[in-house]
Amino acid sequence: MKDKCYCPFCAGRLVRIMAENRSRLRCSECQTILYENPTPATCLVVLDSDRRILLVRRSVEPHIGEWCLPGGFMELAEQPEEAALRELFEETGLHGSIDRLIGVRANPSKLYDTVLLVGYLVTHYEGTPAAGDDASDIGFFPYDRLPAIAFDNHARFIEDVHIHWKGNGCRS
Repeated sequence: MKDKCYCPFCAGRLVRIMAENRSRLRCSECQTILYENPTPATCLVVLDSDRRILLVRRSVEPHIGEWCLPGGFMELAEQPEEAALRELFEETGLHGSIDRLIGVRANPSKLYDTVLLVGYLVTHYEGTPAAGDDASDIGFFPYDRLPAIAFDNHARFIEDVHIHWKGNGCRS
């Protein structure tokens, strides 16, 4: 990831310094340290009544044409759960309710450096599935016949849900 050049507060030139035992950007004019943080995003493991997993085929980079869980970036003033359900609707046309948090993981990104990914489980939803927004196709897949998953952490969330269902004596 390329360094930022100008301060977002005063437009002064940013320089790299050591501060708080880390390499950080600081404004040469106002002396403000620019704290760079992960970009928050969400995704959902959506299961139908046969415990098949809903995947979307990406219509945008990165990984255009590959399959992943529905999800995307949080907006300002949005709770993670709201972002997840908004993305579910935008990408699939489905309205869902979150059953539980699956987990939180950090994902490396060429564009954003680090994405903080919050995964949720959805087993109750309504609507007619239709590809929209960043998806060119959608489909429900049995766990044992999943296509390759574009993002490692999406695959890990799917595995976490599969282990949970097996561990509770549920059919996968």
